[in-house]
Amino acid sequence: MPGSRLDPIDRKILAELQADGRMTNVELARRVGISAPPCLRRVRTLEEQGFLRGYHADVDPRSLGFEVQVFAMVRLHGQAEADLSAFEALCRDWPLVRECHMLNGEIDFILKCIAPDLSSFQRFLTEELTAAENVASVKTSLVIRCAKEAPGVPFEVLEARLAQQA
Repeated sequence: MPGSRLDPIDRKILAELQADGRMTNVELARRVGISAPPCLRRVRTLEEQGFLRGYHADVDPRSLGFEVQVFAMVRLHGQAEADLSAFEALCRDWPLVRECHMLNGEIDFILKCIAPDLSSFQRFLTEELTAAENVASVKTSLVIRCAKEAPGVPFEVLEARLAQQA
């Protein structure tokens, strides 16, 4: 299991940083029970190994005027690797698309889109998304509200699995 390559302190560092990426190294070291210099070395190693991909602020879209959140389910005409890669490249270039996930099943991709208003999203939908090469169909669902938004991974589940294996 990939998570087992890390020792308990590394996993605790990741869990703490996932919860609050802005804490100082001194505070992080205190929380995980080691001194600051080895803590900083461990964080840098975790970054170099790709366990930490970045640090981001959790920005409230509505406070900035982005009132509309939509999930778009996209089917493509062709699913050859070149077709899939071309669609993914388009998604990376569209600012309203905040997440793009390739799926198994009837739907090829699900996109999480955020727009300032419904007319902006509709313009994107008709002029860009449905007009894109190889797009067969798009079904959309407007988000009414979000009951849970938890970034990252559930470290408590990882720890429970590791404890069972020990």
